[in-house]
Parts: sequence; C-alpha cells; structure tokens
Amino acid sequence: MAAIKQQILRRKPAARLLAEAGPHAGGLKRALRAFDLTLLGIGAIVGAGIFLTVGTAAAGEGAVRPGAGPAIVLSFLLTGVACGLSALCYAEMAAMIPVAGSAYTYAYATLGEIVGWIIGWDLLIEYAAGNVAVAISWSGYFQELVADVADLLLGRPLRFPPWLTHGWRHAPPEALATAPRLAGLPVVVDLPAAAIVLVITWILIVGVKTSARFNLWLVVTKLIGPTLLRRHRDPFLRRSQLVSGRRILGVA
Repeated sequence: MAAIKQQILRRKPAARLLAEAGPHAGGLKRALRAFDLTLLGIGAIVGAGIFLTVGTAAAGEGAVRPGAGPAIVLSFLLTGVACGLSALCYAEMAAMIPVAGSAYTYAYATLGEIVGWIIGWDLLIEYAAGNVAVAISWSGYFQELVADVADLLLGRPLRFPPWLTHGWRHAPPEALATAPRLAGLPVVVDLPAAAIVLVITWILIVGVKTSARFNLWLVVTKLIGPTLLRRHRDPFLRRSQLVSGRRILGVA
C-alpha cells in the first residue's frame, strides 16, 4: 500500500523535465516566437463564444434578462483584470518549467503523478467539449454566410438540408422527418461543423508554423472586422440602458 501511495504521489523534478525536453533527448523543436504565441492566445480568446455571448448579453433575451447595451465593454475590463492575474500565474510557472505540457506538466512537477494524470484527462475533456461548442457555433455562421453570398450572387439564399446542419440531440422535427434512414434510424449530422474540425485537424498536422500563419490571418480578421461596423459603436451608453454594477459583474 505504501509503495502504491508513493508511486501515485511521486513528482518529476524540474531538472528532469528540462533534460527530457532537450533537443538531444528528442524533444519538440521550438518553432514559435513570442509574437506567434501572443496571437495564438488572442485567437483562442476571441472566437465564436464571445461573438454569441456578447450579442445576447448586450441585446438581452426577452424576459430572461435585460440587455446591457454597448456598455458591456465594462464587463470585459473587469474580466481582463481577472485573466491578467491568471496569465501572470501561468507565466511564472512557464518560466520555472519551460517545457511543453501546460497544466499537466506543472501539476506533475508540483503535486504528483496522480494529480497530473487527473488534470491531463480534464484538459482532454475540456478541449473536446469546447471544440464541439465552437464547431457548432461556426457552423451557424457558415450557413448564414453561404445564404447571404448566394442571395447576393443568385438572388435567392442557399440553404442546407436540415438533416445536414443539426446534431442528433438538437435536431428539429423537420430534420428528422426529411433525413435519410439507415436501419430505420434517421441520419442527421452537422456537416459544416464536422468539416471545419477535419480542416483544422489537417492544418495542425501539417505543422505548427502553418498553424501559426493561419491563426494570424484569423486574428487579423476578427480584430479588424468588428471595428469597421460603426453602427454597433454609437451610441456607447444610452440612458435607457444604464447598467448596474451587479449586472456588469454577472456578465463578466
């Protein structure tokens, strides 16, 4: 029993982590600069979740909650402070243990093998669930884009069949009714969501430099695009939409 306890609680020293991550030990090659890492962070933060959540928080959801209006940026300021403190913690750990692995490596080195194992699986579940939500959200944007472009070029919007734009759990009745059947069961799949996951996976397999360049263009688009839409910035704070401190904290 003591041997098992010692094994699951054993820690890997930072010196050993650094030695195993060195180029002579077959470690990963450093290919990203500080600028690339910064853009990767921005790309991970500014995404579909922000665009969707900000829309409902600013405009409101009927009787569920009132809208905060453009003053929602005050919530972002408070959130930015909290994220900054978290970033400082990660920066300190990364400076002490400058190897790949993120929270898994930090936990393994400081809290033990069992804690690192748990956090490693937590990260896998977190990324899997997060990727599903982002892919579904991206699918909605893509469908709207295709419809708008088709309306502009062809004079009528182009819509995907309902059974190709919904998952099994959230498929509406019309999707289940029109879907092809396999062994008596309706076949429904969110095709754009599945396609974007495969495309991003392929880009990651090609190489980290290609991924960083692709992320650069995405970040530039996401940062510059909204600033061109002036009508969403005026007025900033209307008297009829004054936001209480409690509401700002709730959105943050």
